[in-house]
Order: sequence, then C-alpha cells, then structure tokens
Amino acid sequence: MFEAAGMSGMSEAVIALAQIMLINVVLSGDNAVVIALACRRLSPKHQKMAFLWGSVGVVVLMVVLTAFVVYLLSLPYLEIVGSGMLLWIGIKLLVAEDEGDDGKVEQKATLMAAIRTIIIADMIMSLDNVLAMAAAAKGHLWMLMAGLVVTVPIILFGSALLMKLMERFPIFVMIGAALIGWVAGEMVISDPAIKGWIDVNAAILHSVSPIFCAAFVIATGKIVERTHAKRRGSSSSVAAT
Repeated sequence: MFEAAGMSGMSEAVIALAQIMLINVVLSGDNAVVIALACRRLSPKHQKMAFLWGSVGVVVLMVVLTAFVVYLLSLPYLEIVGSGMLLWIGIKLLVAEDEGDDGKVEQKATLMAAIRTIIIADMIMSLDNVLAMAAAAKGHLWMLMAGLVVTVPIILFGSALLMKLMERFPIFVMIGAALIGWVAGEMVISDPAIKGWIDVNAAILHSVSPIFCAAFVIATGKIVERTHAKRRGSSSSVAAT
C-alpha cells in the first residue's frame, strides 16, 4: 500500500516536472530572441559567458519570483511599466552599438550590458510564464528549479541558432526586435488597471496594440540608428580636416 502510494507520488512529480519543462520551452521563444539579440555582437568567448551568467540569473530570479508572482500580477500599472521597459530594450537591441577608436566594441562593458539586458528583459517577459509554471509545480520550488535548469540548455541552443541566423540574415534582427515590441503591446493592455475597461470599451486594442508597439520599436530603432550614423559621419569628417 505504502509502495503504491510512493509510486503514485513519484509519477505525479514526474508529470508535474514534465509540464514545467514543456511550459518553459513553449513560452520561452521570446526569451531566446532576447538572448540572441543581446549577445550577437560579442566575441564567441564572451557570448558563452553572457549565455551562462544571464541564464543563471534568470533561473534564480524566476524561482524567487514564483513566490510573489500572483501578487505581482495583481498590482496595477506594473505591466504598463514593464511594457515601457520592453519597448526601450527592443529599441536598444535593434540599434547598433557605437564602435570605439579601434573599431571594436568594448567587450567587457558589452558583456555586462548583455547579461543585464538578458536578466531584465527575460524577467519582465516571463511574468505570465512563471504563473503557469508555478501552477504546475504546485508549491514545490525544487520542482520549478529542476524544470528550469533542465530546459535552459534547450533555450540556449535556440538562442545560438537564432544568433547564427541574425549574423547571416540581418532581417532576423529586425524580426526579433519587433517580437519584443509585440510582447510589450500585449502586456500593456493586460494590466489590471486598464484591462477591464479595454475588454468592454476598446477590445480592438487587443489586435492593434501589439502591431503598433512592434512597428514603434522598428521605426524608432531605425531613426536612432540613422542619427548615430550621421553623428559618426560628422565626427569622422571633423577628424579628417
């Protein structure tokens, strides 16, 4: 009898762990895009370091966040603020970094910026993901931690693949930045402070907001990139004279 109960408990734990892993893989496509965008300009050595430390930071913070996620998602204006941060991150990742005097990006500073960007963006984008995983874990933090650790290599593999595509086909950089804007557009209209009003009075925003925010990231990023290019051109002309 006790053996049967033990087997039943073990099978439930395995099923819950599988659910956590599946949820994390399915819902973490946008996280992989953030990692790929943040690391694409780093050297191979620094890419591995950013992958590792960014992922460790995300896993640890997601486990901690699980204890507070239901409360956090009920706070008014939190998702509005988060969507604003995602728009800024999407624009920042789309714009090419300024190069130094030797024509190379300062790798150490860029590495820290990439790790910081990965952690902040993935945490914002993972609020809803954590809620789904917390439900599957049924209060067992060890199970959540195990599920996250097991699925991180899968996400990193996807990030590495996306990064190769971005290097070969720059259009994927734009698509990735647009995806971050899309997520921000979905998040802003999901905020408890305005969701009820939008559902009743402006349901069309559920379609319009993600499209608008994706277009906003692309347009703003391109404008900023051209402004930077003009400034670099002006500086080169002054230096030449």
